Amino acid sequence: MNIALFGYGKMGKMIESVAQDRGHNIVAKIDVDSEDINYSDIDVAIDFSMPDAAFENITGCIENGVPVISGTTGWLAKYDAAVALCHEKNGSFIYASNFSLGVNVFFELNRHLARMMRNLNQYQVSMEEIHHTQKVDAPSGTAITLAESIIENSAYKTWKLDHAEQAEIPIVSKRTGDTPGTHTVDYESKVDSIEIKHTAHTREGFALGAVIAAEWIQDKTGVFTMKDVLDLK
Repeated sequence: MNIALFGYGKMGKMIESVAQDRGHNIVAKIDVDSEDINYSDIDVAIDFSMPDAAFENITGCIENGVPVISGTTGWLAKYDAAVALCHEKNGSFIYASNFSLGVNVFFELNRHLARMMRNLNQYQVSMEEIHHTQKVDAPSGTAITLAESIIENSAYKTWKLDHAEQAEIPIVSKRTGDTPGTHTVDYESKVDSIEIKHTAHTREGFALGAVIAAEWIQDKTGVFTMKDVLDLK
């Protein structure tokens, strides 16, 4: 495949390495100062840009008939508009807050655990996420996805950063060193605790998942998630 990278930071460079190892070509590296984009050379775009650039990158690809994979977080207020445009243009789009294959399995474990815990009122859920110091959004998109899944499958109403009231899920966000990403969901009662945790050791898992999603979306139209890619439904 001919792949265009929107965003050429640490993740963009990692995706480039993984994609080339899997036999793909990187035909464009679009960063902050890039202007002219030749969409005709692009089979699929992978967007790991900044929150204020993501929507324009995604809609530009959809407008020009290029399937797009986005892992940028912090822009989701415009997600529904991107989905509507994709349907209107019969385009192809996958957004994931985290493309790691392990994290997407973790999402499903979290969903099932929330369903099992929903009537056990003696447990209070809390979450913690740890990322590198250059991550700009807090909590992480992955943490928000985990929290929203708990809310959908329990009596919790919303999540809050740090401190929360009853029926709210507290999320503690820490930024330290070069940590790729650690997410913990904890159910605490007076007598015991239940904890599930995912720890990323390198960014390569995120890059591999994004490239696998790009391979999967070829010749498909619609709006998809990693559950489709990994057949987790």
